[in-house]
Amino acid sequence: MLSFVLRRLAQGVLVLAGVALTVFFLFTVLPGDPVALLAGQRSDVATRAAIAADLGLDQPVPVQLVGYLNDVSPLGLHPRDSAGVARYGGVALLPLGGKALVLKVPYLRRSFQSNKDVLSILLDHFTGTLWLALAAMLLAAVLGIGFGIVAALKPHSWLDRALITTSVLGISVPSFVAGILIAMTFGFYWSHWTGLNLTGQLYETDPFTGRHLVLRNLLLPAFALGIRPLAVITQLTRSSMLDVLSQDYIRTARAKGLSEYNVVMGHALKNALNPVITAVSGWLASLMAGAFFIEYIFNWKGLGTVTLRAVENLDFPVVMGATIFIAFLFVVVNIVVDVLYAVLDPRVKLG
Repeated sequence: MLSFVLRRLAQGVLVLAGVALTVFFLFTVLPGDPVALLAGQRSDVATRAAIAADLGLDQPVPVQLVGYLNDVSPLGLHPRDSAGVARYGGVALLPLGGKALVLKVPYLRRSFQSNKDVLSILLDHFTGTLWLALAAMLLAAVLGIGFGIVAALKPHSWLDRALITTSVLGISVPSFVAGILIAMTFGFYWSHWTGLNLTGQLYETDPFTGRHLVLRNLLLPAFALGIRPLAVITQLTRSSMLDVLSQDYIRTARAKGLSEYNVVMGHALKNALNPVITAVSGWLASLMAGAFFIEYIFNWKGLGTVTLRAVENLDFPVVMGATIFIAFLFVVVNIVVDVLYAVLDPRVKLG
């Protein structure tokens, strides 16, 4: 197990290095002048040159690349003076001439717009995305498993066909289209019946009662985000349940006189959930990455909203940092899912 985790971590480091290289070259050649954006239209040449020098944009591309990789890496070479080390929040491990090998939190640069640390911006918005993804996953898992069980117990019936048709539709419709339809239908046209808002945050501040939790604001974006995993889990649960219900031990359990509830919930569902749990775990990172347009539609404070606004404002450090941050989440979640799958199913060997 330990060797498998270490091997996957090494592969994850290579993946993150590839992502960092890709986003650097992608945003280096993109049109747009962040120096002009920061300096303003009426700035002089000296001001623009000073800003470019401060951001390192006056250096050749190879020099910029080395500096960027040195910043985003958890191990980097930085000046030995205490100010240089403290800037990255790291610890000097090995002195190398005038520099030191520093173990640090990856430095994702600073925002062109707000001059705030990019990592702090992402962490500030990550909570909203995480709660949205967890709510969508919980909704998809509960409803998907329930619908899958019902469809498996009534195979080839009108209910089974209706659930399968609906799930195919849920897989086919893009999430941003579903988000717009759900927002307009339940948050605008029918809002006087549903009591739900078109936009809103998980926490709202009232001038008299203070900050309080508003769970109803989470319902529409979570449902819009969870439609696709809900459809997949429904079909996966149905297929797995049909396979388990045809096994000999299920027929034996029924022959012993066990109630249908005990047969289905106590024997069949327990053995049918392994692939479903794996799918649920694997969907979490995908939902956090796929929440961008859903957050934008519902004006939800999360990674998606801050990243899309950064794209509009040519705030390249935020966009690059968000891409690397999402890639890191994918790597970690995939490792956890692989280990979880091996723990749940002893037949799986970690190779």
